[in-house]
Amino acid sequence: MLSLSSSGPSESVTSVVSSSGDTSSGEVVTHRRAEERGKQRNWLRTVLWWFGVVGTTSALAMLLLILAGFFHPKVAVPPGDGETEEGKNDGQAIPGERIATVRVVRRPRWESAVGTVRPVHEAAVASKLLAKVVEVRVRAGQAVQKGEVLVRLDDADLQARKKQAEAALQSAHSLLQQTQADYERAAQLLRSNSIARSEFDKAEAAWRAAQAERERLQQLLREAEVLLEYTIIRSPIDGIVTDKRVEVGDTVTPGQVVLTVYNPARMQLVVTVRESLAQRLRVGQKIRGRLESLDYECEATVSEIVPEAQTASRSFTVKVVGPCPPGVYSGMFGRIFLPLEDEEVLVIPPAAVRHIGQLTMVEVLSAGRVVRRSVLLGRQLPEGYEVLSGLREGEQVVLPDSQKEISS
Repeated sequence: MLSLSSSGPSESVTSVVSSSGDTSSGEVVTHRRAEERGKQRNWLRTVLWWFGVVGTTSALAMLLLILAGFFHPKVAVPPGDGETEEGKNDGQAIPGERIATVRVVRRPRWESAVGTVRPVHEAAVASKLLAKVVEVRVRAGQAVQKGEVLVRLDDADLQARKKQAEAALQSAHSLLQQTQADYERAAQLLRSNSIARSEFDKAEAAWRAAQAERERLQQLLREAEVLLEYTIIRSPIDGIVTDKRVEVGDTVTPGQVVLTVYNPARMQLVVTVRESLAQRLRVGQKIRGRLESLDYECEATVSEIVPEAQTASRSFTVKVVGPCPPGVYSGMFGRIFLPLEDEEVLVIPPAAVRHIGQLTMVEVLSAGRVVRRSVLLGRQLPEGYEVLSGLREGEQVVLPDSQKEISS
């Protein structure tokens, strides 16, 4: 009994240990296999990445060679040499009319000064009274004549003041007539020694006081009439109404601008010119002017140079006038062109320029071969394209074959 009980537990423990040992070995093998598969994946990714880098680099290099004309067949050289790029004569010479020389031309140089269109004659119409607006007869953009009524102000108080002045003047006139009659009678009695001198002086003083009172009341009446005239605001010039600032019911004060009127028949361009250039200008000088929005250019005349520099910009205000086309309004943008010293510009014919992708190329005769060269161009001038870089004076460029273009 004792041997059986002791052997049972021993066998059970051995079996458990053996089972756990097999499980650990299996997990180790599985882990190693996972690591090997991970290494294979990383190696494959690395190989594919390098293939991508090499392929992209090769494609970019091929594209650059194509744009640079590496695979472009060379053109035959001028007569006399008769050699291609490889140094062999293919029997095709470039005609002289297909060869142009890079040359330098002298052109006048200008500096532009910008400004704003303003009318020569412009009037800011302001109120002279403290009153309420009862009528506005015009609108912005409306043409008006000199003396035309623009705005009416409330005149009720001034009308009452005028009536009071008229009534007081009438009473003063009656008093003057009475005192004048008394004065004339006293003078007659004084000549006959019928009254004392003091009585005559008293009558004369009353008559002169009545005269002064009448003159004072006449002045008050004239003032009332003038103030009544101020309630009617009229146009000071022929022109067009702009910048209407009041409406019916508004209260205006003395000096307040109610609207602006300008004459569109004569306009001027007010520009700011730097000091060094302003010193070269003279009143009456002819210069070139331009209105950008109308695409209009004309010969303008310097009409005024304000003899005071602006301290902030170190510049002068210059006013120029010229023929005004239809559609010019105050506030529009314009510029004038001030002459400077002539400039030398390198130019080539427009036909010599070729655009390949984003590159601007020309074919140049160089060392007996025709090669393509990248150039940087500037303005398109009447003489041709301005060359900023890539060519030198005297070099020869090849023009396209017009016969091939026609046949194609």
